[in-house]
Amino acid sequence: MSARGIALEVAVEQWPIAGRFTIARESRTEAVVVVVMLRVDGAVGRGECVPYARYGESIEGVVAAIESQRGILAVASVAEVGAVRLALQAALPAGAARNALDCACWDLEAKWSGAPVYERAGLAAPAPVTTAFTLSLGTPEDMGAAAAAARDRPLLKVKLGGAGDPARIAAVRAAAPAARVIVDANESWRPELLAEHLAACEGAGVELIEQPLPAGEDGALVGLRSPIAICADESVHDRAGLAGLVDRYQAINIKLDKTGGLTEALALASAARALGLTCMVGCMLGTSLAMAPALLLAGEAPFVDLDGPLLLAKDRDPGLRFEGSEVFPPAPALWG
Repeated sequence: MSARGIALEVAVEQWPIAGRFTIARESRTEAVVVVVMLRVDGAVGRGECVPYARYGESIEGVVAAIESQRGILAVASVAEVGAVRLALQAALPAGAARNALDCACWDLEAKWSGAPVYERAGLAAPAPVTTAFTLSLGTPEDMGAAAAAARDRPLLKVKLGGAGDPARIAAVRAAAPAARVIVDANESWRPELLAEHLAACEGAGVELIEQPLPAGEDGALVGLRSPIAICADESVHDRAGLAGLVDRYQAINIKLDKTGGLTEALALASAARALGLTCMVGCMLGTSLAMAPALLLAGEAPFVDLDGPLLLAKDRDPGLRFEGSEVFPPAPALWG
C-alpha cells in the first residue's frame, strides 16, 4: 500500500545563454528557471517553469506560490496525484508556478504507474517534430549575419522590435532565401506601422506574425485582411477570454508557462481548434525539462517553437535529442 505524503522540493537554477538573447522588451545572458521535484514511494516527478516579469512574476513569488501547495501534497498518496493535479487548477492561477507543479504531477504519475504521460492523457505517441530556430533582435546587419549562420535550418523565428523592422525582415530573407520564416514582434508594433510592416512580411514570404500589437490594444486587428496568419501570444494565456480573440487572430501560441501546465494546455488546444484557431506550441527560454511536456502538443501544431535548449550554452543531462532542428520525444529519464 502506498504511503501518504508527497515530498516537495524546489530549486532555482541558472543556465547561461549562448551569447545574448534579445527581444523587444529585454536582453538576457542567462535563463533562470524554477524546478519542482515530487518524491514518493521511490518515484520522482519533475517539472520546470520560467517566471516572466511581463506577466507580473518573479523568482521569489513563483517559489512562494509553489511552496503554498506543500500542505495539499503532504496529505496525498501517489495514487491521488491525479486528483492533486486537478485541485491545483483551482488553487493556483495560470502561470509559471502551476506549470512546474502540474508537469511534475504528470511525470510522477508516469514514473509510479509505468505508463507514459501520453497514454495517461489519451494522446498519440509523440513523434519527432521540426522546431523553429530563433534569431534575436538586433540591427539588420547583425540579424542578416545570424540568419546566414542558420540558413540551413528549415524554419526561422525572427524577433522584431518596431521601427526598422522591414529592413530586419529583408536582411534575414536575403541571408536565408530557402528557409521558412515566422516573426515575433513581442507587442512592439503600433497601428500606424501595420500596413508597412505587413507589406514587408508579405514580400518576404513570412508565414506567421506573433503578437504585433500590445495585448489589450489590438483592436486595429479587427477586420484586418492579410494573407499571413496573425498569432496571439501575450493576448492569450488559458481558455478565459479565448472566444474574444477570434475576430482579430487566426492562431494562438500555447506556452505551458502561460497556461499553468499541460493540463490546461491540452484543454486550451481543444477549445482553440473548436473555434477554428490554429495552434502554435511555444516556450519560454528554458532547458529540455521545460520543453518535454510541450512536445505532447506539438504533433498537431503547424508551427512548433521549442528551441530553448538550442539557445543555451549547455542543456541539462539527460536532455532532449536534437538533430539540426528536429527534436525527438523525451526519454523517460528526462520526463514523462
